[in-house]
Amino acid sequence: MGWAALSELVPLYPLYALLFTDHGLSEAQISGLFGLWSIASVVAEVPAGALADRWSRRGVVVLAGVLQAVAFAVWTAAPGYAAFAVGFLIWGLSGALVSGASEALVYDGLAALGAADSYARVNGWMVSAELLVQVPTAFAASALFALDGYTLVGWVSAGVCLAAAALALRFPEAPRTADDEDDVPLLEGVREALRPALRWAVLAAALVGGLDAVEEYFPVLASDWGVATSAVPVAVLCIALAGAAGAALGGRAERLPSAWLLGALVAAAACLAGAAVWARPAALVVVAVFYGLYLAVLVVVEARLQARITGPHRATITSVAGVGIELAALLVFAAWALGGAVAVAVLVLAVVPVVRAGLRTPEPA
Repeated sequence: MGWAALSELVPLYPLYALLFTDHGLSEAQISGLFGLWSIASVVAEVPAGALADRWSRRGVVVLAGVLQAVAFAVWTAAPGYAAFAVGFLIWGLSGALVSGASEALVYDGLAALGAADSYARVNGWMVSAELLVQVPTAFAASALFALDGYTLVGWVSAGVCLAAAALALRFPEAPRTADDEDDVPLLEGVREALRPALRWAVLAAALVGGLDAVEEYFPVLASDWGVATSAVPVAVLCIALAGAAGAALGGRAERLPSAWLLGALVAAAACLAGAAVWARPAALVVVAVFYGLYLAVLVVVEARLQARITGPHRATITSVAGVGIELAALLVFAAWALGGAVAVAVLVLAVVPVVRAGLRTPEPA
């Protein structure tokens, strides 16, 4: 949890969009950078998972932190469109490296201790820590920017990434087995993810994980519903805190029957749609309830996927789900463009049957 919190304690996170605009980039250029970032992540995701399975999951997590530091160093040393593009390519690779490897590393570490059943609880607390750390990150970003602008923010951010990489060196890693050492083709892990015992769990993790893209619109909702611009950051942090609470309860939610979890997802969709219809500042409380319920279900879905995976391809299979998350996020963006929060709520409901299939206990082979 310490690594999860430190890896998100990056002062550039709340400021990098402003960094781009303050250096003269247009909205089209910024959108292009985001697209480049997403493409880099999708292309590198599965090979990065295979590298973690073949080489070292801990080593890949450490490498990801170093690369992210390099990306921010490039931005800080030579701010401009070309440097931002290079930085996003590097950051996209970093994100791909860490996404599958970190979950596989944590699960296998717990399994080696005979505590695999604790994964949902541990993963939930990690997600909670990532959300809670947004509070000190916001204050740190403001303080550092006041002292020396984007330059200090950038170098401190690079330093935090290196510190997180150093902390990752202390992660225990389960010993490699004979199967791990075999020269297994890259596509074998992808084929494993598509087999009947896993395909629905992978698809459920991808679709539910992709719904988290709605978080990008929380400030938009707050502003549209009459919250003063100066109060928007606080309002959004309140939603994040509710999400942290929901994620922290994921370990307990994992013990609930599937029907209860599906009901929680339906209730989350109803909360989001109801808040959109209400459209008042107070409706953000209902959005917070939506986010807490949603993240509790997400933690369970991710845990069920990890519990289903056997063999040496854990990081690769998790990375396949990661590709799905990136693609599913595009559905959220499209739904929002078509009908705002109500359309996203409908999308949440559409995911419920897939989640039901993903949570179902597989038949014995």
